[in-house]
Amino acid sequence: MQNPEVFILAIESSCDDTAAAVLHNDKVLSNVVANQLIHNQYGGVVPELASRAHQQNIVPVIDAALRKANVQKEQLSAIAFTQGPGLMGSLLVGTSFSKSLSLALNVPLIAVNHMHAHILAHFIDEEGYDKPEFPFLALTISGGHTQIVKVNSFFDMEIIGETTDDAVGEAFDKSAKILGLPYPGGPLIDKYATEGNPKAFPFTKPKVPGLDFSFSGLKTAILYFIQKNKQQNPNFIEENLNDICASIQHTIIEILMDKIKLAVKETGITQIAIGGGVSANSGIRNTLKEAESKYGWKTFIPKFEYTTDNAAMIGIVGYQKYLSNRFETSSVVSKARIKF
Repeated sequence: MQNPEVFILAIESSCDDTAAAVLHNDKVLSNVVANQLIHNQYGGVVPELASRAHQQNIVPVIDAALRKANVQKEQLSAIAFTQGPGLMGSLLVGTSFSKSLSLALNVPLIAVNHMHAHILAHFIDEEGYDKPEFPFLALTISGGHTQIVKVNSFFDMEIIGETTDDAVGEAFDKSAKILGLPYPGGPLIDKYATEGNPKAFPFTKPKVPGLDFSFSGLKTAILYFIQKNKQQNPNFIEENLNDICASIQHTIIEILMDKIKLAVKETGITQIAIGGGVSANSGIRNTLKEAESKYGWKTFIPKFEYTTDNAAMIGIVGYQKYLSNRFETSSVVSKARIKF
């Protein structure tokens, strides 16, 4: 029988967003995120600046999450935090604060794998959203990861396919940079793609065996394509931006879908869930929804606020770990790379 009064404070600080959430069992009471706009002028996340901003943001963000949830510190059952993977300096801020708060309140400390959280975000109790049944296939797509995961239970997951080089989020952002779009460019490609012809400019899909991915070759092909056409027409990008973005996005989606179709064929599992920052992409979301009727799959797409880095997804893992007493001591350490 579930404890009706489990309150989890979750803290996420793996990259450039400082986030805190309060969950009552599997229901989110608050989910607060402080973005770091300072990185935009550098075209990417600067680790030292990120960790400094986390130090400035973490107390106000946690205070805001508790206030919004109308929960007192003394009511908390446990503190859950992102142990990794991520930027070491950023992780250290969240880990150190979580350890201190856990000791001060004398409540359990729960370490969470950031990538597990992207997958298990589907188990947040949210009106209008179904939860997948075990086993299911998870496609985790972000700036740093591209994986197909066979999820057997909350704590039994197996990576059956992953990128051999660049992640899909990097392919979007680097393509946007080639086009002269500001950082972060992935959402802008998605925006312009909705107005373009996805088959205007065909790009060759990389041939990678099995369920693994590769995006470095596609990035190079896009670079050479743009350079060649700009030599012939200096205004090529401006005159064809929507079609270029639509063609890039269409190719990336086809690469992802080809591998998912193969994974379904090999495993026989037809429940597909997506997670990670790139799962906010409208083209990917729409294509996956269309697959339900096209291939007879059951697809699960998280609420938009649970796709990008957030603490609610850390909290739902924390809740499941709390129920099975999977706690840490104060000797636990942050890990930039962590075993899946």
